[in-house]
Amino acid sequence: MRRPFIAGNWKLHKTRSESVALVEILKAGLTDIADRDIVVAPVFTSLTSVAAVLSDSNLSLAAQNCYPETQGAFTGEVSPALLKDAGCRYVIVGHSERRQLFGETDPFINRKIKAVVDAGLSAIFCIGETLEEREGDKTLEVLKRQVVAGLEGLTPDTMSRIVLAYEPVWAIGTGKTASDDQAQQAHNFIRLLVADLFDHSVAQQLRIVYGGSVKPDNVDGLLQQPDIDGALVGGASLKAEDFIRIVRFQAG
Repeated sequence: MRRPFIAGNWKLHKTRSESVALVEILKAGLTDIADRDIVVAPVFTSLTSVAAVLSDSNLSLAAQNCYPETQGAFTGEVSPALLKDAGCRYVIVGHSERRQLFGETDPFINRKIKAVVDAGLSAIFCIGETLEEREGDKTLEVLKRQVVAGLEGLTPDTMSRIVLAYEPVWAIGTGKTASDDQAQQAHNFIRLLVADLFDHSVAQQLRIVYGGSVKPDNVDGLLQQPDIDGALVGGASLKAEDFIRIVRFQAG
C-alpha cells in the first residue's frame, strides 16, 4: 500500500503572520493523523516562520520552486540547499504556472529535479496537458513527453524521492475537475510508463497524486481510484476547514 500524500500549494498568497495563523490551525486540527503525509507550500518569505511552527508536528514543509544551482551569480534565485536549510523537505517542480508563465522547459525542469534530489530533498514533479492538447487528443503524448524528459538520468533508487503530480492545466483554478475516470486513466498511464522507464517495483512504489480544483466535495471519489495516491491542492488549501477535510478524505 502506498502512503497517501496530500499537499497544499498556497501559490502567491498570505503574509508571514497569515501563514503562521493558518498552519497553527492545521497543526491543531490534524494532530491525530498518522497514516498519510501532509505537506504545505507557502511563499519563500514565510518558509522559516512556518517551519518553526511545524517543527514538532506531523506536517512537512515544501517550497514552491527552486533554481538548479547550489550557489553563484543568480540574482533572485533560491537553491535547494537553501530551502533545506530553511526547513523544507519537498520542492514543487514543473508546475504548469512555471511552464506557462515563466517558460520553463522539460530539460530545465529535469535539472531542477536532479538538483532537488542531490540536495537530499524530494521533488513534487508536476505534469499535465492544456485544454487544447486534451481536445486535440494529445493528452497521453504530452504526459509521456513530460515524464520521460523530467525523469531522464534518475535511477531507481532516486525515484524514491519523487512524488509525481498529474495536474490537467484546464482544471487548475477553473473550478473544473477531471472526472474520477479521466484522472484514473491518466494516473494508470503514468504508472505503466514509469514501469517501462524503470521497473514494475519502482512504478508500484511511486506515489502519483492528482491536482486540479480538488475540493472537499470531490476528493473522496478521486482518491477511491486505484492509481490516485493523494492530491496537490491549490485554492482549497488556503482555507483551513477545507484542507483539513481534504486531508481526512474517505476512500472506501
